[in-house]
Amino acid sequence: MSRKLLSTLAPPALALAALLCAPASAATLAEQVETCGACHGEDGNSRMPRLPSLAGQPNFYLMNQLILIREGVRKIPEMEALAKDLKDDDILALAAHYAAAPSKRSEETPDPALAARGAQVAASHHCASCHTPALTGQEQMPRLAGQRIDYMVEALKAMRDNRRTSADPLMVETVVGLSDQDLAALAHYAASK
Repeated sequence: MSRKLLSTLAPPALALAALLCAPASAATLAEQVETCGACHGEDGNSRMPRLPSLAGQPNFYLMNQLILIREGVRKIPEMEALAKDLKDDDILALAAHYAAAPSKRSEETPDPALAARGAQVAASHHCASCHTPALTGQEQMPRLAGQRIDYMVEALKAMRDNRRTSADPLMVETVVGLSDQDLAALAHYAASK
C-alpha cells in the first residue's frame, strides 16, 4: 500500500490495513481459543467471577480491546503476557471467533428490583443510544446483555473512578456521579436482558 494512500486513511482504516497486512502467528486459532477459554469460558461465556464473557461481543469491539491490551494502552496485568505476542492475524481471528459465538446469560441471578431501577437509570442516561435498545452492542460499544453482574459492577466503578485505562471518554462522562447502588442496578438490568 502506498504511503500517499496510507496518509489519506482515517485512523480506524489504518488499524484495519495494518491488521490485514500482518504475518500469521505460529499458534493455531484452536490453541488460542483454548487459552482464552480457561478464564472466559470454553464457549466464550464466562463462569469465573469478575471476568467478562466474550461470546457475542461485536467484532470491532473485540479487535479494538485486544489491540489496546497488546499495546499496553489498556492495562490488565493478567492479560499482558497472553496478548503481547498476538499477531494482527491472531487478533482478527479471535475477534471473529468470539463475535460469532452464541452469547448466553450469566448464571448469576439478577435482582428484579435492582434490574427495574437499572432500566430507569439506563433510560435517563441514554445507554441504548450507544449499546442498542437490546444492549447487544455495536462497533466499538460492547454487548452488555447477559454479561456477568460482578464484572459489570467492577467495570462501571473503574470507569466512574477513573481507574480504567483506555475507557471511552463519553462512557466515563455518563457514569461519573452515579452511586454504587446505581451502578449495581445497571449491572443487574444488563444481566437481565
